[in-house]
Amino acid sequence: MWISNLRIILPDGIIEKGALRILNGRIETILEGDAPGGEVLSAHGLTAIPGLIDLHGDMLEREVEPRPRALFPVELAMHELDKRLAATGITTAYAAIGFAWRKSDLRTQEMATRIIETLHRIKGTLLTDCRIHARFEVNNPDTVPLLDGMLTRGMIDLVSIMDHTPGQGQYNDTTRYTTFLKEWLGFTDEQLAPVYARIEEKIEVIQAQPRDWSLAKAIIDTALAHGVHVASHDDDTVEKIDTQAEMGVSIAEFPINVEAARAAQGRGMHIIMGAPNAYRGGSNTGNLSAMDGIRAGVVDILASDYYPAAMLQTPFKLAREGVLPLPDAIRLVTANPADACGLEDRGRIAVGCAADIVLVEPGEEVKVRATLRSGEVIYSDVHGARLWQALAADVEMAGE
Repeated sequence: MWISNLRIILPDGIIEKGALRILNGRIETILEGDAPGGEVLSAHGLTAIPGLIDLHGDMLEREVEPRPRALFPVELAMHELDKRLAATGITTAYAAIGFAWRKSDLRTQEMATRIIETLHRIKGTLLTDCRIHARFEVNNPDTVPLLDGMLTRGMIDLVSIMDHTPGQGQYNDTTRYTTFLKEWLGFTDEQLAPVYARIEEKIEVIQAQPRDWSLAKAIIDTALAHGVHVASHDDDTVEKIDTQAEMGVSIAEFPINVEAARAAQGRGMHIIMGAPNAYRGGSNTGNLSAMDGIRAGVVDILASDYYPAAMLQTPFKLAREGVLPLPDAIRLVTANPADACGLEDRGRIAVGCAADIVLVEPGEEVKVRATLRSGEVIYSDVHGARLWQALAADVEMAGE
């Protein structure tokens, strides 16, 4: 099948009017100009970009528990989220799953295990290529054997090393931590009064003794032994970046400040920031602005974090505002995340790559008209459906 009359975004340039031939789920030919003939779908006015690759999305947990203690079946939640991902142009998604980060019905080892096992069982029925990003808290020894077993069974595709202890990292300003507890978990000031004292105690412990990285190293070694990449999370110091890089961490997620981001860059790490952060122009927690990081040249990947639509909208916004050329901006959500996780068969419109392609109509609000995964349509709106109806009509007439 040919898709013609396209604007095609390549990794390092743009074909203003071109055509793509898809054969056996892969991109066989890229032409500048018109398709030579045969089964041709005319996509006049649309732009072709690679399917988006999201390395960190928190949406599945929110889909399972949309409100505190209101839990829905994991399989139902995954199928509903899957449709939304396809509709926003995401064809490869790493669902970030936390293990016992806080006391709740959701982020417990039991629930995390149930989510991962369910996703592993149903992934062949999903529209998108959904993978597991396991989030390991460095001070949680009970998770080590659990993750070790899942890595051995091939159920984990990316691991991140986290430390949400107040007084450092994401919560180096402790007021952000208490604000989080109030706004997201519903604590009152009265309930938090004893928490404040414990926070101060934890900060004193952190400052009095060096961090024990032995648990993290055990997980990192196991992940690397199984070919799974490892990310750090919310790094706030050069020393922390250096320590984790020495242990084999190759991705830095959401660095807190530009100094940590530059240190990660100097270590050859891939640096992820949130697409919602970049789209909105700032962090909702007061940390490093993704837009500032992009302008400083220390961001090479954008992830959906908590809002899938930002993955598509942000690169086009960056191009409209003159922050980056469009091919460079699109690489933030396609080729660069593919490179970070060794996904050699996707992330770019190139001969031989999987035909994971999104047909979009650019504008102030970019509209997804159709999403293809391995050449198969996994989403189309009314506009996209008309393209395929026209192709089917042409084929039928040619056969008469």
